[in-house]
Amino acid sequence: MKIFKFVVVAALATAISACGSQGNSNNASSHANMDHNTMKSAPAANNTMDHSQMDNSAMKSSPDAAKAEYDLQFLDTMIAHHQGAVDMAKLIPGKALNGELKKLGLQIISSQEKEIAAMRAWRANWFGGKPEALNMEMTGMAGSMAGMDMKKLDGLSGKAFDIEFVKQMIPHHEGAVVMAKEAQKKAKKDEIKTLAASIIRDQEAEISQMKGWLEEWK
Repeated sequence: MKIFKFVVVAALATAISACGSQGNSNNASSHANMDHNTMKSAPAANNTMDHSQMDNSAMKSSPDAAKAEYDLQFLDTMIAHHQGAVDMAKLIPGKALNGELKKLGLQIISSQEKEIAAMRAWRANWFGGKPEALNMEMTGMAGSMAGMDMKKLDGLSGKAFDIEFVKQMIPHHEGAVVMAKEAQKKAKKDEIKTLAASIIRDQEAEISQMKGWLEEWK
């Protein structure tokens, strides 16, 4: 499992660096010699919505999002989905009781912020100038965001917080897995398919872990 994650992270880092110089190229293998650190903070062109300040359960689709290319829809929608998980995880340090949950929170923040940076870089290079295409109707998106209640989480601490966090994050992760499986079939870009495989593997493992905790914490 650790070896797989290393390989996927290395491939993802290569893809991030690639976007800065390769424009619309689909050939990820030609990017191996690039410096991936230069693209980590690249913003998405025209993707100006501040998702970290939104009520995730009330999030709405962008105008005409469903008419956009699938890859653009996936990037804008998964960026928003990942940001929701990061926002939740950032509540953990000051509220959680369980040490393993604290480790998971750091893991979610680290991995998903890197993936957000990669997706923003790809978007800027592949779809620069295109309007935002966040699509709440994308399979797995609406249901996994509907159960996110940041206000409720913010009002809890200790074991009560831990249990509620896991209850909210499990369906959120499940939605990401559904979206990623669809991307493996519909995406045109190989980079997106590689990212989707990483999302499926990592988040299915985290779902299993969190379900085990729920049984223990009852």
